[in-house]
Amino acid sequence: MYNGMRAGDRLKTSMINEYTYREFFKSLMDQGKNVLFLDMSRMMSASYSNSVAAAESIREEYPDQKLYVMDTYCISGGLGLLVKNIVEMAEKGAGFDEVIEWGEKNKLKIAHRFTVDDLNYLKAGGRVSNAAALVGTILDVKPVLYVPDGGTLDVVKKVRGRKAALNTITKSVLSDLAGIDTAAMNIDILHADCLKDAETVRDMLLEQHPDIGSINISSLGVTIGAHCGPGLLTVFYLCNGRVPM
Repeated sequence: MYNGMRAGDRLKTSMINEYTYREFFKSLMDQGKNVLFLDMSRMMSASYSNSVAAAESIREEYPDQKLYVMDTYCISGGLGLLVKNIVEMAEKGAGFDEVIEWGEKNKLKIAHRFTVDDLNYLKAGGRVSNAAALVGTILDVKPVLYVPDGGTLDVVKKVRGRKAALNTITKSVLSDLAGIDTAAMNIDILHADCLKDAETVRDMLLEQHPDIGSINISSLGVTIGAHCGPGLLTVFYLCNGRVPM
């Protein structure tokens, strides 16, 4: 897919509609389960509104069960990290309301840090203007982005060159690690066909904190990749709170 995008392919995605959500929820509720659904930030996709509408339409059919939809204010691997932690809690015996309470309390402590290699993909999605994309391409400007508490995707800094972008992300992560027991930390680095850059960031982090519990590198899914293009690199981890830099 990424080779195709580099050759000029332009991809589109579509949000999940209310009917699909409703059928999904119903398939779980029919099994007698309580359902906790963690959706991506409402500021990133209208699909969240569809999931809420579907949940509201179905609750009356199952008065003895619970169906909770959480706006996580997270996206991509940040959402995945939240899901992973909540699943681990549930598997260790935490109750339904307990995992909801933990998720609501900690969702804004999941840091999301990004950079992209080509501003034209963000331009196509309305994230940057045509002029900014043109100037950025000519001047080799790379944006460094993060997700603030409001669940949007914000440009926190613009730097010249890919190396500077990777260094900026690494410095921001290291700043977030101050005062944290890094031996208990798990950091996820996801990439869109730029494994070497992901390994570079990992190695820079380990150079400063060789005791980090784990740093996992994996490939991004095609949905996020379609919006941001090859060269997207992201870092996700649980910290004390979201700060721009």
